[in-house]
Amino acid sequence: MATGWRTHTKTTLTPLPLVLACFICIGVAVADSDQATPIGYGYTISTVNNDPTANSLTANLKLIKSSSVFGPDIPLLNLAASFESKDRLRVRITDSNHQRWEIPQDVIPRDSSSLNYPLRSLKSKLGSDSQQSELLLTHPLSDLIFTLHNTTPFGFTVSRKSSNDVLFNAVPDPSNPATFLLFKEQYLQLSSSLPAHRASLYGLGEHTKSSFKLQPNQTLTLWNADIASFTLDVNLYGSHPFYLDVRSPSPDGKVKAGTTHGVLLLNSNGMDIVYEGDRITYKVIGGILDLYFFAGSSPELVLEQYTQLIGRPAPMPYWSFEYFTTDKDKGFHQCRWGYKNVSDVQGVVASYAKAGIPLEVMWTDIDYMDAYKDFTLDPINFPLDNMTKFVDTLHQNGQKYVLILDPGISVNETYATYVRGLQADIYIKRNGVNYLGEVWPGPVHYPDFLNPHSQAFWGGEIKLFQDLLPFDGLWLDMNELSNFITSPPIPFSNIDDPPYKINSAGVLRPINNKTVPATSLHYGNITEYDAHNLYGLLESKATNKALVDITGRRPFILSRSTFVSSGKYTAHWTGDNAATWNDLAYSIPSILNLGIFGIPMVGADICGFFSDTTEELCRRWIQLGAFYPFARDHSDINSIRQELYLWDSVAASARKVLGLRYRLLPYFYTLMYEAHRKGTPIARPLFFSFPEDITTYEINSQFLVGKGVLVSPVLESGAVTVQAYFPAGTWFDLFNVSNSVNAESGKYVTLDAPPDHINVHVGEGNILALQGEAMTTQAARKTAFQLVVVLSSNRNSSGQVYLDDGETLDMADGKEQWTLVRFYGALQNNSVFITSEVTNSRFALDQRWIIDKVTFLGIPKHKIKSLDRMNLIGNELNIVKGTYSMRKAVVKKQFDSSSQFVSIEVSKLSQLIGEEFKLEIIEIG
Repeated sequence: MATGWRTHTKTTLTPLPLVLACFICIGVAVADSDQATPIGYGYTISTVNNDPTANSLTANLKLIKSSSVFGPDIPLLNLAASFESKDRLRVRITDSNHQRWEIPQDVIPRDSSSLNYPLRSLKSKLGSDSQQSELLLTHPLSDLIFTLHNTTPFGFTVSRKSSNDVLFNAVPDPSNPATFLLFKEQYLQLSSSLPAHRASLYGLGEHTKSSFKLQPNQTLTLWNADIASFTLDVNLYGSHPFYLDVRSPSPDGKVKAGTTHGVLLLNSNGMDIVYEGDRITYKVIGGILDLYFFAGSSPELVLEQYTQLIGRPAPMPYWSFEYFTTDKDKGFHQCRWGYKNVSDVQGVVASYAKAGIPLEVMWTDIDYMDAYKDFTLDPINFPLDNMTKFVDTLHQNGQKYVLILDPGISVNETYATYVRGLQADIYIKRNGVNYLGEVWPGPVHYPDFLNPHSQAFWGGEIKLFQDLLPFDGLWLDMNELSNFITSPPIPFSNIDDPPYKINSAGVLRPINNKTVPATSLHYGNITEYDAHNLYGLLESKATNKALVDITGRRPFILSRSTFVSSGKYTAHWTGDNAATWNDLAYSIPSILNLGIFGIPMVGADICGFFSDTTEELCRRWIQLGAFYPFARDHSDINSIRQELYLWDSVAASARKVLGLRYRLLPYFYTLMYEAHRKGTPIARPLFFSFPEDITTYEINSQFLVGKGVLVSPVLESGAVTVQAYFPAGTWFDLFNVSNSVNAESGKYVTLDAPPDHINVHVGEGNILALQGEAMTTQAARKTAFQLVVVLSSNRNSSGQVYLDDGETLDMADGKEQWTLVRFYGALQNNSVFITSEVTNSRFALDQRWIIDKVTFLGIPKHKIKSLDRMNLIGNELNIVKGTYSMRKAVVKKQFDSSSQFVSIEVSKLSQLIGEEFKLEIIEIG
């Protein structure tokens, strides 16, 4: 849906000499102020203690000298360093004498207990009286070392035991106050130097960027705002103060390429993060410094460690992996802001079916509401009877329905939801009364999701509406919080107008601009100043619980605003992009970043939200968008319609790429299982699978689905080729497996990319479980499985498929209503084989799901002796164990287009996927 954010420009004519004079005066004043009064002077260590039972170190810090810039300094601080696990080090710095705001445990539950091991090393390297002494905290099972540096000002480092590589270096430069640790009531500063030529940083969002890898000399602002995502390099809807640092090899060889660690500053206040390439500096306007370091040492391990702390991503229902559009016509998931009535929406569904384009989910934007009020239906255009019939028909056809909710509750005495909210007293307050904002319905109050009574209110409203209209998922918009008005600050309030101005919107925009004012109060007298960035997370959490309580099934929620741990409750889309080629390209870094933040179910509005798309752009966008984890077509009320069936070429591309997506649905769903169990993203940067290849650190225009499916889209108008990077190995075209690319050490290749084609390849060493094409996921799940085994000359191939009913609350729970099948394959001497291991076979056996074909790819032609035979004789197919009907299988082979490899296809197998088997083809040479 369109945002409430608008850009207004105003021109003021001022005599040029006066303007110049003003700028000169300001510059001199700032320069003189910097020389006379630095922001701060830092702290020294006064005492150090350790707790052998908790494996921790604590230090008391004393202010060197006060400074009034950005407010008075906190005179005494406490630093606590502790190992919470062997792979997670926590460093917490706060006021010694007064409790400060920090994220409550009930908002983000986290285990803060330390390992119960004795302190292995706490020593003064140069003596306790030396100003250069170092105090070390280590643990026998960890590769991390925390070092407290007794310098003036003090500092600390986190390094690796195995290589001595310094991961975080907060030891200040005594001549540069910008490197000091500073701690004021409303300004916290922490700076770390970095090895500029070896550290590649990713994360610290949410921002739209042209580069996935962070580029030096930029300020990354975190303050959730309703700013359209087509705006580059400004703070957007979510705040995630977490980054991955992927290291290039060190000159001494001790640090291997791809060695990775992660850093989280767990703080919900607004902040600027200044990244200069050789230094990263946090400038935070409240809270505490609560740092977590994750040892890795691979990207996947860092994400596993990070999501172990913040919460694993929520399992998504199987149907949510279908494609959808928000243009109010049709699509996999289809939506548009501006559908006129029920007949309009029904026409979209019918047109998708007529065009033969799969449509899984139909969405409606705020059009369905009565005067834009939540939990209501427009009695004229979307009456209840017609909407109920429409949703019932969707369900009968195996399709789903998702609707939008905004947090603002219309102030209207005849509106039952509003009245119940008043009676429950759950709205955000300001100056002792419910704060009055304004969004689509006009004047509104906002539910306070920190209020313990808000769950009953919000859940009750959802249930009442679900009883009327059986929707399948909820879309949470405008929850940054968005506000169409800017309330004036309370006079002389340093909460509404803090001394340090974060660079909101890239123009130092006041933090109260178009949102709930910072002096507003949540339950327990928690200020909006502290809790602002948490609102989307809190609403998602409450909505998740409500849907679970109501349906007893796995919920689907899509939230625009997110924070650390939002992935535990919701999916996300990248917001209000535009129909431009740049926005198409920007979607890849955005989606990869959200995966790093623990939100794997993410996508961008396909074909673009704002402005009019074009046939070519929409065609290329659906080719890419079909491989987003979350695939939706969505458009703005003021733009042309862009349902995929409106152009013949777009419809043809949609059928082609969505056909492959449907075949890959078991793969996508298994990746969601892996994300839920370990936090690994679905869409991944290339360095996740190839961390030793430093070229992959710079890739912005390609990504992997899982560990081995490489997507190389066209991102420029008029292009019919694409420059694609292939890491080392052999890669096979999933649209035509007879086409392959062989990269001995990683290389760029120019690939043909005609208007109807996107290049999608699977790499050696992978085994994919595919299913047949269909018009819905429900139908696709009834088709037989086909295995693609991509052989490797130097390692075994592997893959897995996770199977359940697609909606049970917990994946792989103790009820055993699921099956996990692991596949292993290899080329050995003159034979190829595939074998399976099955966990909890009963579910798959009860479904009677079968494998009807296995295709082996990547057999070198020199392994084949009888080149003229296309059919292998029966005794060459050896079924070691498996279904008897496998002995009726048909075996064929063919060469790929390069004549380097031979593929072997075994069909008509009828092998139960829930039954362990081994299939071997002998004497292929």
